[in-house]
Amino acid sequence: MAAEDLEWERSKISNQDINMLKRLGLMKKEDAIRFPSEESYPNPPMEYRVSFVDHLIRGLSTPIHDFLRGLLFVYGIQLHQLTPNSILHISIFITLCECFLGIPPNWALWKRIFCLRRNGSHNATYNIGGVVICVRTDVDYFDVKFPDSVQGWRKRWLYIHEESANSVEHNIIPFDGSAKIQRRRSWDAEASEEEKKATEALMSRIHQLQNTRGKELSGVQITAYFLRIRVQPLQARKNPLWTYAGENDANRLSNDLSVKDLEKLIRRISSLNKRDPIPSSCRVEPYSSANPLPEPMIKELIRIGSQFIGYREYANKTEEKLAAINERANALAQKLEQSEEARKKAESDAVQARAEADKAKTDAAGVEDLRKRLHTAETSLSEHIAAQSAREEAILKRIRTQSRRFVNRTAQEFELEDPDNDPLLDALSFLEFHGSEAREGIDQAKAGLSRLFPYFFPKKEEPATFLNLAKCFNPPEDLGLKVRHENMKVAVENTVALVADSQQTIDWAKVGDTEQIEQSRWKSLIKAAKPNTKKILAYLGIKPSSTPSSSRPEV
Repeated sequence: MAAEDLEWERSKISNQDINMLKRLGLMKKEDAIRFPSEESYPNPPMEYRVSFVDHLIRGLSTPIHDFLRGLLFVYGIQLHQLTPNSILHISIFITLCECFLGIPPNWALWKRIFCLRRNGSHNATYNIGGVVICVRTDVDYFDVKFPDSVQGWRKRWLYIHEESANSVEHNIIPFDGSAKIQRRRSWDAEASEEEKKATEALMSRIHQLQNTRGKELSGVQITAYFLRIRVQPLQARKNPLWTYAGENDANRLSNDLSVKDLEKLIRRISSLNKRDPIPSSCRVEPYSSANPLPEPMIKELIRIGSQFIGYREYANKTEEKLAAINERANALAQKLEQSEEARKKAESDAVQARAEADKAKTDAAGVEDLRKRLHTAETSLSEHIAAQSAREEAILKRIRTQSRRFVNRTAQEFELEDPDNDPLLDALSFLEFHGSEAREGIDQAKAGLSRLFPYFFPKKEEPATFLNLAKCFNPPEDLGLKVRHENMKVAVENTVALVADSQQTIDWAKVGDTEQIEQSRWKSLIKAAKPNTKKILAYLGIKPSSTPSSSRPEV
């Protein structure tokens, strides 16, 4: 189970909640709602979706309204990922459009007022109720008086029967509790200039409804209205609310609620307390069969309903509807093809990344070989210096002996008996020759160690003397292994950077588990990666080596 699913636990629905659902008429239809038994994680039956008691009492019912289906599709979210306050926002918006603006719920108008945001805390990201619908900061909208928090709503989950729509594209996706919430550009989608121009009159009407003195309309009044008339705004209905016909309306789910039940329900879903009055009616008379829409507004309704994507049921031309469906199908097919190409590219990039890691390991092996050669050179140099020191000591001994003979001959002027075969001269010549050879060897060794010093000690200053320089290369730790680890780290970071640049989601736990790869499989992957190795190395500024890279990665 994914980390996001840990919020689920056994459903705890009280008898009081069940009685409320019955009074609202939500259980009148057989098998419309099913309650979980002992499961602690949702497992809805076929054609059922996961919902909550607090969603249903805020206007949700099945079959689900097409506008809500469209929002779930455009935003790429599931029903259980919306908070109760977000559900109420949608219910109020649909009621506002149909009862007070005289139009079907309009996508362009929605974009001018609302946007979507991720819901979570600093320590956790929610899956249940992981997104919330917000009013844009620059928009003056109705004061809905939402409660600061809805206590325990995540524990009151159940299954609702979702009837299939006429076409598959209108069906909401089945429940998937492990699906992660992915932010989309549509969350912040704004209305285009053409849409703003077309909805300017609607925004002016909303402003008028809010601010007409003595006839101010509030979010609580709109909520109380759809609860009072017993019509669920988020249910697909035969007729819009501007044709509401009272007690005999076909969309009503139950009889009128008692005044006590209505007030209790309104206080439950709002921030009103026991002292705040509950509106008994709206200050602005909503459109209905008793207060029909004026003729010009009906024409404007038809024009707006035909203008925007998502309201094809109000369009007049069947040919335009068919063309839109075909265009959508072509776009989906193209996206599917692009997704397949992206998947293949990700697999290719992963193979190339593994090849790069192999190359880094090979380079590290080369450094290890260089370290061994350096150690051999140092050993040979030490032996040579020791042998030379022994020879010099013997020569000095002979010089001291000759010197003593020279001092003893104070009575007469010193003269060489045999200059051509004199051992002192031979010793001095031998000392001068091998001393020069030793100095040259030490200078060459110092030059070699100086060139290697920045690679092994990049943050240290090179010692001035050869002895201190040589001591640096004989520490207790293995210098070659240390450099190899550093190179391996850089190679892995380069690999991660290349994969991240492809903008693909990678499970790094599986990427790092290379012990399960068979040798034959590994060799085939390396062989497939070699054609693109030079390009990647050139991108990283590394000159390719002729050394084969077919070894397994080291983790």
